[in-house]
Amino acid sequence: MPQRRPTLALFRHPVFRALWIATLVSNLGGLIQGVGAGWLMATISPSQDMVALVQASTTLPVMIFSLASGALADNFDRRRIMLAAQLFMLAVSLLLAFAAFAGLITPWLLLCFTFLIGCGTALHNPSWQASVGDIVPREDVPAAISLNSMSFNLMRSIGPAFGGAIVAVAGAAVAFAFNAVSYLALIGAIWFWKPEPRPSGLPREHFGSAVMAGLRYVSMSPNLIKVMFRGFLFGTFAISVLALLPVITRDMLNGDAFSYGVLLGCFGLGAIGGALANGRVREVLANETIVRFAFAGFAACLGVLAVSRSIWLDCLVLLPAGACWVMALSLFNVTVQLSTPRWVVGRALALYQTATFGGMALGSWIWGVISEGQGPEVALVLSSFAMLIGLAVGLRQPLPPFNDLNLDPLNRFSEPELSLDIRSRSGPIMIMVDYQIAQEDVPAFLAAMTDRRRIRLRDGAQQWALLRDLETPDIWTETYHVPTWVEYIRHNQRRTQADAEVTERLLALHRGSEKPRVHRMIERQTVPRQDDMPLKPQHHDHHPIL
Repeated sequence: MPQRRPTLALFRHPVFRALWIATLVSNLGGLIQGVGAGWLMATISPSQDMVALVQASTTLPVMIFSLASGALADNFDRRRIMLAAQLFMLAVSLLLAFAAFAGLITPWLLLCFTFLIGCGTALHNPSWQASVGDIVPREDVPAAISLNSMSFNLMRSIGPAFGGAIVAVAGAAVAFAFNAVSYLALIGAIWFWKPEPRPSGLPREHFGSAVMAGLRYVSMSPNLIKVMFRGFLFGTFAISVLALLPVITRDMLNGDAFSYGVLLGCFGLGAIGGALANGRVREVLANETIVRFAFAGFAACLGVLAVSRSIWLDCLVLLPAGACWVMALSLFNVTVQLSTPRWVVGRALALYQTATFGGMALGSWIWGVISEGQGPEVALVLSSFAMLIGLAVGLRQPLPPFNDLNLDPLNRFSEPELSLDIRSRSGPIMIMVDYQIAQEDVPAFLAAMTDRRRIRLRDGAQQWALLRDLETPDIWTETYHVPTWVEYIRHNQRRTQADAEVTERLLALHRGSEKPRVHRMIERQTVPRQDDMPLKPQHHDHHPIL
């Protein structure tokens, strides 16, 4: 596990400090807007599932568009993406405020506006979260993620109450206008932030290829799949509190907009406590233990909310609920960040958000429908039992510990000199690597090749196979394809320091007098001689690189 640093010590990084403070202001505006939208829907629509859909309309775009945003974050200037997202949300919020002041808001129009704001969030989040590892050192990433969670929840502790007061006194339109103004702080901070460029000698990946590379990497990373599945379950079951809180306030507590804001504030206050305690708790407890406590604690809180008719009791119950919420979600986020190399971290985080926010969108709709048909009490009880199911899943699919592997680039590959005059887009390319393996070493060799196959496919190889020579059984040949020469170079540059361990195991098993021979070949159909590629002057450097 990375050494724990004091969480608040991260404010020594001036760029992180400036962006964090600006995000704090933006979060305040977003929470005030959320209170205004939730309460406005509760007043203009009697349907409880429409109220729950306000939460779903904000989280659904994150599920739909996060992967595309992650691909953009890994291949384009993250600063410009974040700036574009903030300007887009500013424009949408101004239009929402204008429509509210003009009295033009209908339930479906309100959902359209909140959906568009969610689209801006989906574009912004992968670039911002992927930038954390560029702004602070790797050992500070867990503390930085906790601080980012605390930023949101610090405002959640006061923003909803403030928003409820604004809505109660001046109306939802003023809350929407306040949110529009709040974007200016983050826009200014991003504008003046000048990150160091990320040099690359390769052309930018095509958008479709970048998306597929992200999907492939996660699909070949079992630990990431476990984290995302648990995040999906937690988001689906736990969102019932936030989705139904306007209905709980209105129907179970006979409260008003200010009461709703106070309840949200208590949830946020508990989340702040969870964020501050994160580092110490992670030192004492294993990741899976923390997640099980979060599922169990949230289930207990849901059960109390289902039977309570006291706003004060609900306020007390929402404190531990908020702590469980932030401790689980920030732990999922940290695990993804520390288990993913920088070249694909934006896409991995985007897929995590797709799973988690997709679960929230699905859960918001499910609990809203159940509340509409059976009442909020039944929805809360059922979601409480569902949280216990999520806890039980950990018995079979426990969360992995923090990844201590060095995921920095290996940087051992140098592009070989070729005798054929090919272009970067020439292909397909077939790679063959010859090994000489003694019979007694075959089991160990096959075990190492199992890991090698996963790494190859994860980093972009296709049609991987392992062949054994029938006439000389000691000779084994690893083969795989890549679409083009540039993809072969990209494939090798994706190798991390942690992957070198598999290479060392294979080299130790190889019995040849020289390193394993690497054959790099281009596939060709039968063509006229004059149409073939010209030869370059011959070079006799074989570059035996694995």
